[in-house]
Amino acid sequence: MGRVLVLRHHEEDHAGLIGEALVARGYELDVVMMSEETPTPSVQGYDVLLILGSSNAVYDHEVEQAWFGRELGVVAEAGERDVPVLGICFGAQALCLFHGGRVTPSQEPEIGWYAIEAQPGIALESGPWFEFHFDRMELPAGAQLWATSPRAVQAFAVGRNVGVQFHPEIDDAQLRDWLASAADSARDFGHDIEELLAQTAREVPAARRRADRLVALFLRHAGLASDETDAATTLH
Repeated sequence: MGRVLVLRHHEEDHAGLIGEALVARGYELDVVMMSEETPTPSVQGYDVLLILGSSNAVYDHEVEQAWFGRELGVVAEAGERDVPVLGICFGAQALCLFHGGRVTPSQEPEIGWYAIEAQPGIALESGPWFEFHFDRMELPAGAQLWATSPRAVQAFAVGRNVGVQFHPEIDDAQLRDWLASAADSARDFGHDIEELLAQTAREVPAARRRADRLVALFLRHAGLASDETDAATTLH
């Protein structure tokens, strides 16, 4: 049906539950590392650009010089080729920054499972969604706010693109890989690592359904699916 270019920033990252939902709809995923050592990919021939999270900050000038400036070039190319972008966490912040918004350190980071509040008329579920971020977004002019939490903007659209601050792709296996290097951050936040993993494992079935519906919402917003066509492909 279509092709998705997936940009990841760490070996342990993958498209997870979001990738499952895209594959279920007939999309083929090409997962590419974006780093200082890797070449800049092109969105030519793709139908969707999916940008995953990163432990880096979009406002870090050294990261921008090393590789993030080139990633913003990929976002620009996506706009030129009319390829919609779904940005997750760092990916959402990249979208925000590219379109003229601001990203700054948050005084209230979020790690764990949180409910969000969708704006009226936005069919985005309250969750809980998994969060792991230390920054916050101030949306650009022209962006449509989709959802918030008491601490941060959680979802927005700008043009055909959608950004979400939370991690709809996460399952317990991917979280375990993340925590191999980020466990101290979670502990400092007050989490018991094994309990957080156990909670995540319990959430996976419902999180899979929520991720599927998020993909459906994104594809409809981007004009790549209708209610009728998506009804035939949604995971159950």
